[in-house]
Amino acid sequence: MKASDYVIEFLVKHKIDKVFGYVGGNNAHIMDSIDNHKEMEMVNCIHEQGAGFAAEGYARATGKIGAATATSGPGATNLVTPIASCFYDSTPVIFITGQVNTYECQKTADCENNAPVRQIGFQETDIVNIARPITKYAVLIDNIHELKYELEKALYLAVEGRKGPVLIDIPIDIQYMDIDFEGEKSFYDSEDYKASPLEKEIDTEIETVAELINHSMRPVILVGGGTRISGAESELNTLLTKTNIPVVCTLLGKDLVKESYPYNIGFIGAYGNRCASLTLANSDLLLILGARLDARQTGRQATSFARAAKIVQVDIDKHEVNRKIKVDCFLNMDIKSFIDKLNSKDLNTQIDFWQDKVLSYKKTYSSLYTLDQKEKMPNKIISFISQYARAGDIICADVGLNQMWTAQSFDVKEGQRILFSGGLGSMGCALPTAIGATLGSGKRAIIIAGDGGFQMNIQELEILKRRNLAIKIFIMNNAFLGMVRQMQSEFLNENFIGTQYDYSVPQFKNIGQAYGIKSHVVAEMNEIEAIIKSSLQNDECELVDIQLSDAKHLVEPRLAGNRPMEDMVPFLSREELKMQMVIKPLDEDE
Repeated sequence: MKASDYVIEFLVKHKIDKVFGYVGGNNAHIMDSIDNHKEMEMVNCIHEQGAGFAAEGYARATGKIGAATATSGPGATNLVTPIASCFYDSTPVIFITGQVNTYECQKTADCENNAPVRQIGFQETDIVNIARPITKYAVLIDNIHELKYELEKALYLAVEGRKGPVLIDIPIDIQYMDIDFEGEKSFYDSEDYKASPLEKEIDTEIETVAELINHSMRPVILVGGGTRISGAESELNTLLTKTNIPVVCTLLGKDLVKESYPYNIGFIGAYGNRCASLTLANSDLLLILGARLDARQTGRQATSFARAAKIVQVDIDKHEVNRKIKVDCFLNMDIKSFIDKLNSKDLNTQIDFWQDKVLSYKKTYSSLYTLDQKEKMPNKIISFISQYARAGDIICADVGLNQMWTAQSFDVKEGQRILFSGGLGSMGCALPTAIGATLGSGKRAIIIAGDGGFQMNIQELEILKRRNLAIKIFIMNNAFLGMVRQMQSEFLNENFIGTQYDYSVPQFKNIGQAYGIKSHVVAEMNEIEAIIKSSLQNDECELVDIQLSDAKHLVEPRLAGNRPMEDMVPFLSREELKMQMVIKPLDEDE
């Protein structure tokens, strides 16, 4: 069998049915084999970065392993950003890059006197060493007899333990070789393969967690992206139904608990909901499920984070414990398995006071209004999109102010997903992510983007019309880069270089129409709701440029400086903050 045909047959056997990519001289055989396989589809993107993000969206929306391909040199290096995104958000994607012929590649060619030659072949680039720090495994296939082994190893590592991306770099002369792969060595027969060990017996630890829950007066569950990756949504909702414990979420845990759960208090962190921050701050037990507790989640003043609570952390990655927040109990295991075992325990919570308290937080501090009860236009727009979106829609939010507004104010319905770029925070991810998500799942995608992020991969609009995709695009257009501008306003004497000065925004309506996409521009609030409602009643590809003219549209509330999580800007009066705290405010503790 031809090697490139074998690679695609291997992917199909592992239930991968689409590869996203861009053709070049050194991956042409790979793409030809994709196109010739009746069970595989080639999705041609307009830029390799778009292809990488689309593969990530496919993986996150379907639960399968994603796949992307690019040629050598600039094609491969254009994949670096989505590779990093997959690595930091634990998304399993196999990236297959073409490479120059083995006799043109420094690693395999016979360089005279081992001279430190910068490059031999045209478009030769050592993508393996470039990508190695941001992949679980990266390898150059320099011998055809290693191909079967390395493919098996790469896909195994992509999903073993904490999931993530892998990269296979295949020289073009190896791609078109013919060999009988049936007799080639297998990774699964080697000493290198170690089957995932059975989880150690941890009934004692889980019994301890159950006892902590039953004796707690103010328990809170914090769900992160690890809960989603483990496939534990059903088990989590069983636990919540059984206990009625208040739940808060990180960015990547946003879509796990639907708004129909009454004690879903919202998004925590530097730009979190005030009600969620007050809930977490006043807890006496915090159960953390698959959240790594970075500074965006905890704030800079780590010592004040959940300071009155016993902290239990469950994570498949043992390296995530006690990095910043000291925990009282750590369980190194799969989240789904943990919750399933916990659900089998006798859980009996008596927390009526606490439930009433967190519901009062949620009612008093709505994300749609300022402290003086003025409507926040951007958050209200997000609420319109949320209101008229269907169950089952996949929401893809780009990075920027729009991302935080979405996290604060989008109420998740049954069957909906929200795909954020978490650890890397990559602008330009939303459009290609939506393409991969909708092609993989068959569901409609809704993009919520800012004017800056949307311009970064705007070329992928061509795919929407070409494939007639059911994707809705809402651009929150304030004509500047809002998050950095907010920082410049606070710390850099309003020197808005790059965010407002020497920055401009095109006519998105005209661009959408140039790609053959139905497009609108709207600025008045009553018109905005009407056009959002109308747009979301059908599956036609559509772009809506929502113009936010007021530069004061920022993200509030937010954590500032070294303040504790419960004390967000704009600040509550000291009297109101004291009234809302169950534990002593920090100033009184000091």
